Amino acid sequence: MEADPLSITFAALADPTRRAILARLARGEATVTELAAPFDMSLPGISKHLKVLQRAGLIEQGRQAQWRPCRLQPEPLRTVADWVGQYRRHWEESFERMDVYLRELQDWQEHGKGVDE
Repeated sequence: MEADPLSITFAALADPTRRAILARLARGEATVTELAAPFDMSLPGISKHLKVLQRAGLIEQGRQAQWRPCRLQPEPLRTVADWVGQYRRHWEESFERMDVYLRELQDWQEHGKGVDE
């Protein structure tokens, strides 16, 4: 069974090295050598990470003479943000209910009664 695009994107984002590469590319395109510089890793090791990011559609490599600069492709990240956003309302409502409960608990501890009394 083939994985869906969202699962492939999350799998690519699961690795801290790949997330760091994406953070660097968010500032602008870079060559493989430039992307490898901050890591204690071989160029083939970085290339493996880049292939995972490419398969997930998170980056693309162009051609400029002998260089192959990488650039960020934001669409899969928008898809992740949209998916997470579906749950934002639930989290916010849960936090609001918890805030009300904590205020009631604090009032009860300070005054011996609830907010509604």
